[in-house]
Amino acid sequence: MKFTNGYWLMRDEITPMYAVEYHSHRIIDKTLEIYAPSTHIFGRGAALNIGVLTVRLSSPMDDVIKVELVHFDGEVDKGPYIHVNEGERNIDITENEDELIYKAGNLKAVISKHEWNISFFHGDKKLTDTGYRNMAHMANRDTGKCYMVEQLALDIDEYIYGLGERFTPFVKNGQGVDMWNEDGGTASEITYKNIPFYLSNKGYGVLVDNEGDVSFEIASEKVERVQFSCEGERLGYYVISGADPMKAVERYTDLTGKPALPPAWSFGLWLTTSFTTNYDEETTSHFIDGMAQRNIPLHVFHFDCYWMDMFKWCNFEWDKKTFADPRGMIERYHKKGLKICVWINPYISQLSELFAEAKEEGYLITKIDGSVWQTDLWQPGMGIVDFTNPDACKWYRSKLEVLLDMGVDCFKTDFGERIPVKDIMYFDGSDPVKMHNYYTFLYNRCVFELLKEKRGEGEAVLFARSATAGGQQFPAHWGGDCSATYPSMAETLRGGLSLSCCGFGFWSHDISGFEQTAPADIYKRWCAFGLLSTHSRLHGSSSYRVPWLFDDEACDVVAHFTKLKCKLMPYLYAQAVRSHEEGRPVLRPMVLGFPGDKGAETCDRQYMLGDSLLVAPIFKESGEVDYYLPKGKWINLISREVVDGNRWIHQKFDYFGLPLMVRPASILAMGSCDEKPDYDYLEGTTLYLSHFEDGDSAETFIPDITGKKKVRVSAVRQGGEITVTMNGDIQVECELLDPEQDVKVIMG
Repeated sequence: MKFTNGYWLMRDEITPMYAVEYHSHRIIDKTLEIYAPSTHIFGRGAALNIGVLTVRLSSPMDDVIKVELVHFDGEVDKGPYIHVNEGERNIDITENEDELIYKAGNLKAVISKHEWNISFFHGDKKLTDTGYRNMAHMANRDTGKCYMVEQLALDIDEYIYGLGERFTPFVKNGQGVDMWNEDGGTASEITYKNIPFYLSNKGYGVLVDNEGDVSFEIASEKVERVQFSCEGERLGYYVISGADPMKAVERYTDLTGKPALPPAWSFGLWLTTSFTTNYDEETTSHFIDGMAQRNIPLHVFHFDCYWMDMFKWCNFEWDKKTFADPRGMIERYHKKGLKICVWINPYISQLSELFAEAKEEGYLITKIDGSVWQTDLWQPGMGIVDFTNPDACKWYRSKLEVLLDMGVDCFKTDFGERIPVKDIMYFDGSDPVKMHNYYTFLYNRCVFELLKEKRGEGEAVLFARSATAGGQQFPAHWGGDCSATYPSMAETLRGGLSLSCCGFGFWSHDISGFEQTAPADIYKRWCAFGLLSTHSRLHGSSSYRVPWLFDDEACDVVAHFTKLKCKLMPYLYAQAVRSHEEGRPVLRPMVLGFPGDKGAETCDRQYMLGDSLLVAPIFKESGEVDYYLPKGKWINLISREVVDGNRWIHQKFDYFGLPLMVRPASILAMGSCDEKPDYDYLEGTTLYLSHFEDGDSAETFIPDITGKKKVRVSAVRQGGEITVTMNGDIQVECELLDPEQDVKVIMG
C-alpha cells in the first residue's frame, strides 16, 4: 500500500503523522518504552494538540528484538496472533548522553537521542535502520481508515527474499506484496501461502506480527526502504539476526516453530487419481499394477475429491456407487506396500449429512446475526468449520478418525484460503480479517495433531496447500495449481524457493502441472525436478498422470529418478532430520547455502537439495541449461563429470540427466535399496566422497529410519590420503566420486 506521490507529496486523501524525535523513555522490566512526538518540541506550548507515537522494544529470545509502534493504545486488539516461542534472553539496556542501547544476545538496537533513528546491529555489523519520516501513522480521510507504517533501510547491494510462496521474481526488490491467502494458481502475484516474514542477504529477517492484510512495498514506494503497513493503531515486528541468511532462517524457526519430521515413506513417489477424472477400484488398481509391471517403484496412492460423492464434499464417506468395499481396498493396497492418502477440506456442503449436525451444534462459521455463513462457490450451500471452537475441532477429528481406523494413512488438506471476512463472527471472538490467513494454521494443526495421536510421533504427514506463519510445523506443503508449461514449472520453483526462506523445510508440487496435459517432453523434465524435491507427487486436473500415457520413455525416466531418490534416502533423511532439529529447509535457494557469493544471490532456476547436492532443472525442450557453480570442483552424481566452479555453465542433457552436482568436500551417503524410501539406512550404505583438496574436511551423519539414532561420519584430507572415521560399528563402503583423483581413502 502506497501513501505518497513521489518523494515530496502525500496522496491527496492521506494525513500523515510521523515520529520525528526522541523525547523521553522508561524501562518496564525488560521492555524499553520510548516516546516520539510528531513534531519538534521546542517548548511547553509545542507539546499541546499533537500526537505521540510510543515505540516499545522487547525480546522473546536472544538475537530477536520486537518493536511495537503504537498510536492509540486503547484500541481493541483482537487476535488471532502469530504464536512465538520464548527462549534464553540475555537482555542489556544501557544509556549514555547520546544513545539508548537495547541488546538481546548478538543483536542490538541503538536509539539516537539527538537525531531520531533506531539502528540494528548484529555485533558490529549494521543490518538496517529506521528514522525520521519512517515510523508513521497514516489517516485516510476518504475511507476513515488508519494505518501504522514502518520503513526499514535497504543497503545498496541488499536483496530481499521470502514473504511466503510467491511465484513472482525470487528477489522481491521492486515489488508490492499483500498478505492475503487466495486460491489463484501459480501464475499471478497472489498465493496460497502468505508469510509476513522477509529475509535479507545481509543475514537478518523481519517478521511482522500481524495476521491481517499486511502490505509490503519492497524498494517500490521508497527505493531505499522496505515499507510495511497494516490497518489499525498499532504495528509490531521482530528483527531476527544471524551470522548469515541461513542462521537467520534457523532463528526464525526457533521463534515460530520447527518443522516436524515427516515419515521416511512420505519421501517416495506419490500417484493420484487426479481431480475430475473418472475412477473406481478397477481404475486405480490398473494404475498401481501398471507401475509395478513397468518396474516403477510406487509408495503412496492418493484419492482426490471424488472418493466422496459429488455435491457432498465433505461428508468423509466413500462413494458407495464407486467404491463398494473401501476398507477391503485399502487393505489390498497396503499388502502391495502402499500408503493411502485421501483428499479433505474444511468446507461442508449443505447436501452433506454433516451440515445439519454441524449447524445444530454451532460448529460452522457464522454471521454476526447468528446464521451460518454459506456460499455456492465450490459446493452447494457450503459452510466452513469454525476451528476456533474446541468442540468443532473434536467433531471434525472424529470424522477423520473413522477414515484412519479404516486404514487411511494421511490426508491432503486442500483449500483453507477462501475464508470470509465480512459480517463474520467466530466462536472465540477473533478478528475476521486476521483470521482469514490464520485459519489455515488452525485447520492444518487440527488434522496434523490427530495424525500424531493416531499414528504416533514421526508418522504424521499432510499434503497441505495453504499456510501462514508457523505453518511449517505441519509438513508437507505443495505449490498449488500450476500449468503444464515450462514457464509454470519455473514459477513453481520460484514459489518453493521463496517459501523455504520462511522456514518451510518440506515442499512439493504437481509433477508436469495441474492444469492441461503436458507434452511428453515437459512431463519427463518435470519428473526429474519433482523426484529431486523433498516430496514427489504425480497429480493433475482432468487427465491421468501415469507415465505410459505420455510415451514409453517416460516410464523409464520416472523409474530412473524414483530409484535414484530411494538410494539417496540416507542422505536426504539426514537433511530432513537437520530441518526438523535446526530449521534448515531441505530444498533451499543458493543464497542460503553460499552466503556472500554474489553469483548465488539471484539464482532462481536452481537450488540446493540439502547441504551437498545442487540441482538445476531443465526448462527447455532443447535440453539446454545454464546454471551457476560456486568455486571448487563439483561432480555430477549421474555422469561423474568433474566441473570447475566459480562460473556459469552451459550444458545439454538427455531426459535421464541434469545438473545434479555434488558439492566439493562432501560426504554423500547413498543406500543399497532403490525400491522404497523406508529401509535400514545403516545397512549396506556407501559413502561417496566428492573432490577434497588438501586440508579439506567434512562431517555428516547417517540416521536410522526414525531419525533418532545417528552414526556420525567425518572425513579429512591430509596430503594424498582422506581419512574417514565413524562413531558407530557399521559396515560401509567408501568410494571416490572422481576416480581420477589421486588420493587414497583410509578408514580411521
